[in-house]
Amino acid sequence: MEKLKCVVPERLKRRVEESHIDDLPSLSSSLLQLFLSLPQFHQLISELAAEPSTQAGLCGKNEGAALDLKQKGNQCYSSGDHSQALRCYSQALRLAPIDAHHSGKNLVATLYLNRASLFHKMGLPMESLRDCSRALEISPCYPKVWYRRGKVNATLGNYEDSVHDLSVAKDMEPSIGGKKQIERELDMLARHHEKTTAKPASQKSVEIPDVPSEIKLQCVKTPDKGRGMVSQFDIPQASLIHAEEPYAVVILKHCRETHCHYCLNELPADTIPCISCSLPLYCSQHCQVQAGGPIHIPDTMVGSNFKPTLECIPEHKHECQGVHWPAILPSDVVLAGRVVVKTMEQKGQFTDVPNLSETLGLCESYSKMSPESKLELHIYSIVLLFCLHHSFSSELSINGDSASQIVILLSQIRVNSIAVVRMRSNTNDSYDQQDWFQNFSFGEAEAASSVEQVRVGQALYKAASLFNHSCLPNIHAYFMSRTLLLRTTEFVSGGCALELSYGPQVGQWDCKDRLRFLEEEYFFRCWCCGCSEVNESDLVISGFCCVNPNCSGVVLDNLVANCEKQKPKVPETISNKSHLQVHELNDIDIKKVAQISLDQTQSSFHVDSGYCLKCGSYCNFASRSKEVKKAWTDFRRLQDSIASKDTCSTNLPGALRSLGLLRSILHAYNKGIAEAEDILAKAFCFIGDFEPARDHCKASIEVTVY
Repeated sequence: MEKLKCVVPERLKRRVEESHIDDLPSLSSSLLQLFLSLPQFHQLISELAAEPSTQAGLCGKNEGAALDLKQKGNQCYSSGDHSQALRCYSQALRLAPIDAHHSGKNLVATLYLNRASLFHKMGLPMESLRDCSRALEISPCYPKVWYRRGKVNATLGNYEDSVHDLSVAKDMEPSIGGKKQIERELDMLARHHEKTTAKPASQKSVEIPDVPSEIKLQCVKTPDKGRGMVSQFDIPQASLIHAEEPYAVVILKHCRETHCHYCLNELPADTIPCISCSLPLYCSQHCQVQAGGPIHIPDTMVGSNFKPTLECIPEHKHECQGVHWPAILPSDVVLAGRVVVKTMEQKGQFTDVPNLSETLGLCESYSKMSPESKLELHIYSIVLLFCLHHSFSSELSINGDSASQIVILLSQIRVNSIAVVRMRSNTNDSYDQQDWFQNFSFGEAEAASSVEQVRVGQALYKAASLFNHSCLPNIHAYFMSRTLLLRTTEFVSGGCALELSYGPQVGQWDCKDRLRFLEEEYFFRCWCCGCSEVNESDLVISGFCCVNPNCSGVVLDNLVANCEKQKPKVPETISNKSHLQVHELNDIDIKKVAQISLDQTQSSFHVDSGYCLKCGSYCNFASRSKEVKKAWTDFRRLQDSIASKDTCSTNLPGALRSLGLLRSILHAYNKGIAEAEDILAKAFCFIGDFEPARDHCKASIEVTVY
C-alpha cells in the first residue's frame, strides 16, 4: 500500500487533503483512473485475489502439504512428542481438501481419526469422541473410526454406545483376526462394565436473558452529542437494557490461531477448519456451519470423488476458496467487505455498492481525518472493490461511486465499530491452544497472574452505535459469544441519557489522556461530566503529595494543571444538561486535596503547577520526578524477574524501599502507588509468601477503588 501512496501525484494529494463528502465520487474516480494505469496495481490485485488452483494461494488447500504434516504427526506420535503431533494433525486438517483420498481412505477423515487416537492417548476422551464423530460424518464406512469411538465411549462409561460402536466396527472389519479381537473386547466390556446413564455433554448455545419488555429506549437528538439513547422510564441498577447480534464482525489478526473465527471464544484443542480454505478455525461444528453454511455429505464417501455443496452465509463465502486478501488486508477493511456483501445480499442487487449510510445510519468521520488517513481510505476502498469483484460478484461495477461508498463505510467503521473483548490471564501472553493439555504445576508464578481485557474481534452493531460516550458511564457493555449486551451500572432516571465508555473512564486515566485518546480515535472533544467538572479522581490519579507532611493536598504537573484549568470553561450549549443525568460535584471529597475557588459563573479554576492546591506550598517538581523514575527502576527489574520466572527474592528488598520512596513523593491515591503494590503482591505470590501478597493486594485495591 505504501508503494501506491508514493505514486499519487501532488495535485491529487492536495485534492484529498481538501476533500469533503460531496467530493468523494469525483475524487475516487480520479484515483481509480490513476491506479488502472499502473502495472504494479494490477499485480497487487492479482496477488490478493489469487485463486488457489495453482497451489500458490496463501489460504488455499494443499493436499501435498497436508500429507507431509500427517506423516510428521505420525512420527511425533510414535516418538511420544504429543504436543508436536497435535500441531501437525491440526495444521494438516486446515490444508487437506475434503475430497482428497490417500491409501483408499478420505484424508480428512483419516486425520480426524489420527487426532482422535492422540487425544485418547493424552487422556482427553471428550475431544477424541468429537473427532471420531466428525470422521464418521465424512466417512461412515470407516471401521477403524467406529472401533476408536467404541473405545472412547468405554472410557467415558457410555456402555450402550460403546457396544454399538464396537459391534458396527466388527461387522465392517474385513479381516477375521480383526473381528475376533473386537469380539474379545466386547466380551471384556460386558463382564466389567458398570451401567451408567452419563452421556457426553451436548454443546448448547448460551441463552441470552430477555430484555425486560418494560424498558423502552428511544433515540433522541441532544444539543452537544447529536443522536443519543434515553429511557422513557426509570431503570434500576444492573438492568439488562439491550442485546444485539452484530451486523458484521471479523476476528482480529493476532487471535486467528487462538480464538474461534465465528463465536470469538477461545479455541479448544480439537479445532475444526473451514472445508474450502485454510484460514478460519472454529471451536465446534456448530460455528463452522454458522460461518460457512451446511456441509452436504453423501451417505457413502469411501472411493467417491465427492465435491461438497456449500450454502455459505455471506460472512465467509466471498472470502473463501483460498484467496489472499482476507488474510492480508487490515481487519477493518475485511469488516467493510463483509458489510458490503451482506448489504448487497439483503437488497438482492450485485452491480453497484448501495448507499451504506442510508442502510446503516452511522455517522462518518471522513472530513475530520488527516490527509494521510484520507488517502489511505481511498486506496483501501479501491483495492477492496477489485477484490470483491474477483471473489464475490463479477457483475460488481468498478467506478467512482462504488469506491466512494466504501470510503464512507471505512470512515464509519473507524468511529462506530466496537471491539469484542475477552478476559485473559496475563500469564498466557504466549498462550498456545495446542499446549493447554500439558500438566502445569499451578502455584508460584501461575498464582500471581492477573486478568485483563483482550480485544479479539471488531464488529458493527447498528443500534448500539447510537449510545454516546461518557467518561462517567451509567451502562456497561459485555459479550456472550458475539452478542453485545448492555446493563446499567447505576439507577438511571427516566429521560436521562444512557451512555457507555468508548475506552477511557474517570478513575482509570487522567483527564488529559482521556481527551487526547478520544480526539485521536473518535475525533471529538469530550464534554461529559467527568471532563467538564472538577473531580477528585482526576486531581490525584497522577498527582504528587504536598511537601508539608500535615497537609493532604495534591500537587499537579504542568500538563495536568492546564487541563484542569479548562474544565469549568464549557460552551454555553454544554452547560444546559437537562437531558443528562446530573453528576453533582462532591465538594467534601475535593476539599480533602484542593482549595477550589470558583466564581459564580464557574468560568475559572485557579491552579498553578508545582504548588499544593490546598495549602499553596511549593514542590520542586523536577527533582521529585527524577526520584520517582529512579524508584521505578527497581519495580521494572522485579517485573522482569517474575516474567522470566527467575528467583525474585533478591530484588524484593530494593522494591520495598522504592515503595516507601514512592509513598513519600506521590499522592496516596496516585495510580502509580497501586501499580507498585500490585507488582509486589505478584512477587510475594511468586515465591509462595501469601500473607504479604494479600496485604499488598489490599493496599492496591484501597487506592484503585478510591
